[in-house]
Amino acid sequence: MQSQGLIECLYRYLLFWIEIICLIGFEWLSTFAAELKKNTITLKKIIMSQIGKQVVDFKVQAFENGNFKEVKKEDVLGKWSVFFFYPADFTFVCPTELEDLANLYDEFKARNCEIYSVSTDTHFVHKAWHDTSNTIKKIKYPMLADPTGVLSRGFDVMIEEAGLAERGTFIVNPQGEIVAYEVVAGNIGRNADELLRRLKALQFVAEHPAEVCPAKWNEGSETLKPSIDLVGVI
Repeated sequence: MQSQGLIECLYRYLLFWIEIICLIGFEWLSTFAAELKKNTITLKKIIMSQIGKQVVDFKVQAFENGNFKEVKKEDVLGKWSVFFFYPADFTFVCPTELEDLANLYDEFKARNCEIYSVSTDTHFVHKAWHDTSNTIKKIKYPMLADPTGVLSRGFDVMIEEAGLAERGTFIVNPQGEIVAYEVVAGNIGRNADELLRRLKALQFVAEHPAEVCPAKWNEGSETLKPSIDLVGVI
């Protein structure tokens, strides 16, 4: 009887420590999983190239020329596109960039390229900004609303802790593939002239796959035809 009682005590003691270990293990696994997810997102942003990546499937509201409209992935296919992410409406650097793009919008359109500005504001906020700012009144291109973050996360520019987008610029070819992009710090603006130059270069090499564009290439300038004869010559 004493022997049986001792075994029962040991059994209960063992169960007690098993439960403690399981609880500690669960807490540790939860913490580990959270850290792993956070670090995976960080590493993804660091090491994953966006070149050649397909535009995420999306359907969002937009404000354009005094009207609300729906824009989806299918609208992007078949032409060149620029997705121009910025942090927020009613700010400081952002309107200077959007005006810069607006001043060159006709040149982008002439090259079969649509510009889509994108922020996590709603389309109602875009309209309010357009109605109150003389600078934003110049904009004729679609201003996409991304309050759910489908585009900002799809292009990997979402600042999760702020719910805002980075200053990311993406050129997308008619097949819906990203062929050029840059992300800059929030306190500096971008240059629409350089963006247009880059678009022209990308369109040129798309039409002339045997040629490449050297640094500072502009339309009409000489290109290069990679071959063994050029190795070590340049």
